[in-house]
Amino acid sequence: MFASGSALAKTGGALAALLFFTNAQAENVRDVSAAPPGASACLGCHGAGPTPLPTLSGLSAHDIETAMDQFRTGARNATLMNRIAKGFSAEESKAIAQWLATTK
Repeated sequence: MFASGSALAKTGGALAALLFFTNAQAENVRDVSAAPPGASACLGCHGAGPTPLPTLSGLSAHDIETAMDQFRTGARNATLMNRIAKGFSAEESKAIAQWLATTK
């Protein structure tokens, strides 16, 4: 149907490779469907892959909640996290911390 080497044939091969790679990496992606509001955004900086920012993986819900409270109150300095934490109530931070600590 398509001539060998056509743009469509090359695109199909690239698409197949992308789907294979995406499927192979799927086990490393967290299910965010049940995440509390705002929680999945944490993974953009603290979860998906190697980053100079601290990882949240392995932290307890208590540790995450405490850090969020410290950022929110100004007891812990940050460039950005203090502003982000102020956008969440203590109850929202607790729900986010629990989700982050228990999902993989």
